[in-house]
Amino acid sequence: MAKISINLATGAFQQEEIIVGIDLGTTNSLVAFINPEKNPQVINDTGKGLLVPSVIHFNAKGDALVGDEAKDFLITDPANTIFSVKRLLGRSYKDVANHQDTFSYKIIDDEGDSLVKIKAGDRFYTPIELSGEILKELKARAEHALKTPVNRAVITVPAYFNDSQRQATRDAGKLAGLDVLRIVNEPTAAS
Repeated sequence: MAKISINLATGAFQQEEIIVGIDLGTTNSLVAFINPEKNPQVINDTGKGLLVPSVIHFNAKGDALVGDEAKDFLITDPANTIFSVKRLLGRSYKDVANHQDTFSYKIIDDEGDSLVKIKAGDRFYTPIELSGEILKELKARAEHALKTPVNRAVITVPAYFNDSQRQATRDAGKLAGLDVLRIVNEPTAAS
């Protein structure tokens, strides 16, 4: 039997706030929730598939496209199309300098900041800001599918992520307008 919360002062039903689960992946990301039957369900409301490519493209005005639309620019505008940003979360330039040639975009050593920055167009972005763009897209998809505001989430990270990388993930969630309740290791989430 299901429990129903009722506000005794007003007599109105109180609906529990939805908490989504987000897999912020290096290549693809997804968002899920627990449906009314208490089963996990991946959100596929847009008809574009369950997975959202973890790719961000910035146009000439600086507007961000995320997902499949951004992925199309990997060939035509690689300098302004960011991928695999999760690999840069919470990392310093020194950590990634030897891997610069694996990225088509420019990674910057900001002397004043210990964390790496990425150049797209005329602006510089942190991996936290870029991951926040992906999380905003996932949040928007969840809100569209569930037809309710989504403000709370649990986000998965690789088990090897250090404290700095975990905090960077939490900060990205905050930028996306999410209260990150927990950062969960991917193997734990899978089980």
